[in-house]
Amino acid sequence: MLSLSDVSLRWQREGYLLQNFSLAVQSGEIAVLQGPSGCGKSTLLSVIAGTNAPSLTVSGEVMLNGKSILGLPAEQRHIAILFQEALLFPHLTIADNLGFGLPAGLSRKARHDAINDALQKADMAQFADADPATLSGGQKARIAMMRAMLSSPEALLMDESFASLDPHLRQQFGRFVSEEVRSRAIPALLISHHEDDKEFATGPVIHWPTS
Repeated sequence: MLSLSDVSLRWQREGYLLQNFSLAVQSGEIAVLQGPSGCGKSTLLSVIAGTNAPSLTVSGEVMLNGKSILGLPAEQRHIAILFQEALLFPHLTIADNLGFGLPAGLSRKARHDAINDALQKADMAQFADADPATLSGGQKARIAMMRAMLSSPEALLMDESFASLDPHLRQQFGRFVSEEVRSRAIPALLISHHEDDKEFATGPVIHWPTS
């Protein structure tokens, strides 16, 4: 479970961005936090992920699976992030892009099997040697999702991850993400300014608080 308790965010000069915000996302659920562009939703994700700016003062508690993570560096939080763009490496094949999400130290066979399994789950087994530039937007999104899952995260954060997809692809990708989150039993939080994205929620739907 991912839980935020009485979280407040304050910029040194601009003042409070968020005050006393609480949220609980159960394992296997997708929660959706909605609000207008520029209101600070991505800043909240950066706090959860551990990538926020040093000039941001954070108070409250962020827990993941019963452990406080606010004091941990980003690489020790075991949280995956998906952005609006897939951010695939253009100089790598699809298989090599997926391999980038795997931990170091795996044998060649273990890496090969994990990559093939991810391609099968994404229904893209025939694209192992493909150039990322040849993929559709929906295909790129699925590969980015599977690359994130190969890192075995304990939680998934999504920053407007459906925004660049057309309605049909959004539905397909939404079902794909929901199934992965459910089957892996990890909590997921999607932030969005798009009202329709609340349909992907299997947990709480929250509108950005204005303090």
